[in-house]
Amino acid sequence: MSGLTINKSQEQGKSPVTVLHLNGQLDGSTESQLLEAARQAHEEGAKHLLLDLSELTILTSAGLRAIQNILRLFTPQEDKDLIRRHGEEPYKSPYLKLVCPNPQIYYILNISGFLQNLLIYNDLNEAVGSFA
Repeated sequence: MSGLTINKSQEQGKSPVTVLHLNGQLDGSTESQLLEAARQAHEEGAKHLLLDLSELTILTSAGLRAIQNILRLFTPQEDKDLIRRHGEEPYKSPYLKLVCPNPQIYYILNISGFLQNLLIYNDLNEAVGSFA
């Protein structure tokens, strides 16, 4: 399979969570598709975003760039200011989280440093419930 399919759902944990279910490849040819889906969710008022990676087969550097841009989009300015003032302290985003990456995708996220800033869950319901 080439390309990327994105299905959106709304889940209710402690707060409303928008889930983008990714199926396929997140690379240079599909990163704009994910960015647009995230922007649209943000414009519709989503404060919490969960990326379901369970059906993602390929993650390239362009896909990592898309996730980084989504992290910036969903991080409020006051948190960005706090991160700048305390840059040496680890920051785990309470706004963007990931769920169910396969071992290869997890490895890519790990070696690229994304696990320093993003929480990853192995269960969709647990991930949804983790948003405050």
